[in-house]
Amino acid sequence: DVQLQASGGGLAQAGGSLRLSCAASELTLGELAIGWFRQAPGKEREGVSCISGREQSTFYSDSVKGRFTISSDNAKNTVYLQMDNLSPEDTAVYYCAASALTVVGSCPIDELPFEGWTRGTQVTVSS
Repeated sequence: DVQLQASGGGLAQAGGSLRLSCAASELTLGELAIGWFRQAPGKEREGVSCISGREQSTFYSDSVKGRFTISSDNAKNTVYLQMDNLSPEDTAVYYCAASALTVVGSCPIDELPFEGWTRGTQVTVSS
């Protein structure tokens, strides 16, 4: 079974930064796609970013492109989501999940069968 743990949420001011971590236990990240998702109150869950496979193909939603950066440290079995230039619209509960199915050259976050969903980590951005 996939076991992941998300951490790093908190409170930031608009324009500030936070870094989320998604740690995998007993897994090889290079064999997986790891996705970050978020859900704000009253809104549907949104796939924010994804990193996939040995080539580390990435995906960003339009809402975070240019502000968020996803990276993978395979030695630490951890995927990071660096969130810069935060806005109040980024306020949400953030989750990570893994997919054993990967696609060479891309990370189609809306199409992969993610599992091992973590407990959410709250990100709150004040204006």
